[in-house]
Amino acid sequence: MLIDTHTHIDMENFKDRFDEVIQTAKEYGVEKVVIPGVEPAGFARIVELCENYANVYGAVGVHPEELNSYSEEAEEQIKQYLKHPKIVALGEVGLDYYWDKSQIEKQKEIFERQILIAKEVGKPILVHDREAHQDSFEILKRTKAADVGVVMHCFSGSPEFAMECVKEGFYIALGGVVTFKNAKKAKEVAKIVPLEKLLLETDAPYMTPVPFRGKENQPAYVKFVAQEIADIRGISFEEVAEVTGANAQKLLKI
Repeated sequence: MLIDTHTHIDMENFKDRFDEVIQTAKEYGVEKVVIPGVEPAGFARIVELCENYANVYGAVGVHPEELNSYSEEAEEQIKQYLKHPKIVALGEVGLDYYWDKSQIEKQKEIFERQILIAKEVGKPILVHDREAHQDSFEILKRTKAADVGVVMHCFSGSPEFAMECVKEGFYIALGGVVTFKNAKKAKEVAKIVPLEKLLLETDAPYMTPVPFRGKENQPAYVKFVAQEIADIRGISFEEVAEVTGANAQKLLKI
């Protein structure tokens, strides 16, 4: 079973094409998708989509680039939305030192506060980690986030770091980057991480895989991520789809 565990198809550019995007995903064999939130203003839309489509699930959380939208009110909204049966995780949350290094301490504080919410409600965490590997890892380890489940979304670290994460019990989620010709690190990660710890994602509309690189991404294209991982590992496409799908079902309870 192909499952896209991270796709932003709640965005405006999909608004009038949502039915089409979901139908195309089905035609490509993608049976379930998870839409993560990035700021409180978008949470209601995600819940609406989850309620209207049987194969759509969601997550809620404040992305590190949206720090200014975090407040006590936002925190309360996250807690309430996480009670919804189709909101299956907290996310997308984490650290991002690529765009802004001026608020590192605030990023850490809000990341940790959200991890504690996830632990309180018993739902896994979808982690955004960009150029902040060590800090992300230390916070996740210190808070024992693995107790509820951790997904290292759009994994961009080294193979060695991937195995450190696996050792802690984290899942590694790979997307379109693994199909890029020069993505040596991503391909090595796809090769060495135990299949039982891999998840598939698109991060649509970003990170479009080959053969559609340069165009808008969509959940259907997770199929090409699965095929690339199968080719790298020398196993069948069916095995990658089956095991990663089972991983997602087990972790996210979908």
